[in-house]
Amino acid sequence: MAQLFEELRPGAFAVAYRMLGSVSEAEDVVQEALLRLHRTLQAGERIESPRAYLSTVVTRLCIDQLRSARARREHYVGEWLPEPLVASADEDPARHAEVADSLSLAFLVLLESLSPEQRAAFLLREVFDYPYDEIARIVGKREDNARQLVARARKHVEERRPRFEVSRERRAQLARRFFAAAGEGDLEALEELLAHDVVLHGDGGGRVPAIARALHGRARVARALLAWARFAARTGGFSFRRVEVNGQPGAMVLDSEDRLLGVLALDIADGQVQAVTSVVNPDKLRHLGPLADLERS
Repeated sequence: MAQLFEELRPGAFAVAYRMLGSVSEAEDVVQEALLRLHRTLQAGERIESPRAYLSTVVTRLCIDQLRSARARREHYVGEWLPEPLVASADEDPARHAEVADSLSLAFLVLLESLSPEQRAAFLLREVFDYPYDEIARIVGKREDNARQLVARARKHVEERRPRFEVSRERRAQLARRFFAAAGEGDLEALEELLAHDVVLHGDGGGRVPAIARALHGRARVARALLAWARFAARTGGFSFRRVEVNGQPGAMVLDSEDRLLGVLALDIADGQVQAVTSVVNPDKLRHLGPLADLERS
């Protein structure tokens, strides 16, 4: 049974994380769903497909979680962003291409504008390729209603879906130049890499210094990024460790003792950085390693 659960866990987490945008909450949901599966099997009940059973329980738990999360996020300090998933920048390109679009921070933020049931139906269909009859059973709707949920969600998403540079190599090259310019404090070089209407998003959760709302425009974003770099330098220095953040180019920002200050992700399209996302809320970074103490800074 332990082997079965280990085989089922990654797929269940993939659904839960995209539903919730939280590593810790997704892990809790998956653990609860596996516990329910274990109890059901221990009771001697026959489960034709443990994978389908687990997907159903995970999705329904996530829908319930999202309903309660909406009220909490109304009182969130500043802009709410998902907890980042970080992987090596050298990760297999085929796997990267498979997950990048449906994992990007920008895409997950877009999904926040859907109802919990729409989000579930859309992800199960568009990302995980579930048939409509199974989606209907999972979300507790008739099949025609499930189709309507997916269609409405798809229309909403397609109207606002972020664009990404197709070439992974071009993304990586531009990201290298971006982090070099930011690390050297080169304002002119940084501005050249940013789109005119670039957006900077930041999430400090009221815990650490961060922008209160999104900033727009090349000059404002470049100056804000370099101001943050100077602040980090005053606290003892910093460095960038380039990584993939939710399938997009990014970096872990580390202090002089290799403790995590924050995570940056870049949305790149048309040869320029279209958006920069900065997550510095320590509650959203604990799963990535030791944290620097910016709360006292």
